[in-house]
Amino acid sequence: MKAYKYIQTPLGKYLLAENGKGITFLEHVAMELDPRIEKEIAAGEMLEADTPLLLEGERQLQQYFNGERQEFELPLDAAGTPFQLKVWEALRQIPYGETRSYKEIAIAVENPKGVRAIGMANNRNPISIITPCHRVIGTNGKLVGYAGGLHLKEYLLNHETKVAIEKGLIKADI
Repeated sequence: MKAYKYIQTPLGKYLLAENGKGITFLEHVAMELDPRIEKEIAAGEMLEADTPLLLEGERQLQQYFNGERQEFELPLDAAGTPFQLKVWEALRQIPYGETRSYKEIAIAVENPKGVRAIGMANNRNPISIITPCHRVIGTNGKLVGYAGGLHLKEYLLNHETKVAIEKGLIKADI
């Protein structure tokens, strides 16, 4: 069964979805639902429910926002091309409180000239935060491209940096 749940966070409402095998979607809900999810809900293919996996996902997300969790332990089942799946796995390897450039991710997935392709894969990431596309920045260190808006990306990076410094995971720049 495909199911979804709305979750309140310090950034507003997120929609978390699963398909019985793993988490398939986590996205900030701005004005309207993502068309992919809206279609499944409208067709009755996805129901609002408190499944054990969605409740665990909500618990882990609340721990993340409370600064108690740096890594997620949830089964994921994102739909994507083999290249996208490879990029999303590389994103999950970026340590909490750190960032990587699009170029660094391109090199990590053995496609050093594929910076734009990395950007497109990031843009298609259906499981934000858990697959931390917010940790990818421009080569010049600037915040670029985030589906939820740069203000969300900035919040997430600042949150992670603050927690990582407090926990001694990274050193503060003096």
